[in-house]
Amino acid sequence: MLGENHSIMHEFPEYQDIIVKLCQSDDSFAQDTKRYNALDKEIRELELKGAPIDDNAMHQLKHDRAELKDSLFHRLNTDA
Repeated sequence: MLGENHSIMHEFPEYQDIIVKLCQSDDSFAQDTKRYNALDKEIRELELKGAPIDDNAMHQLKHDRAELKDSLFHRLNTDA
């Protein structure tokens, strides 16, 4: 669905406490979370505007978001 929220808290609500803790104690995790959420926001806004970029650029943004999501999820499970 276009414009759907995929922010890290929305994607992993069961890890909310761990996400907050890691964002406060791990600068790398906090930066990656911020970057992930910024990418997600950019993708949502582009989708809602009719994706005014070419397909390859949109695919790259979504690929980058997916890689960050996988990395963050792995770190959440390591810390859990």
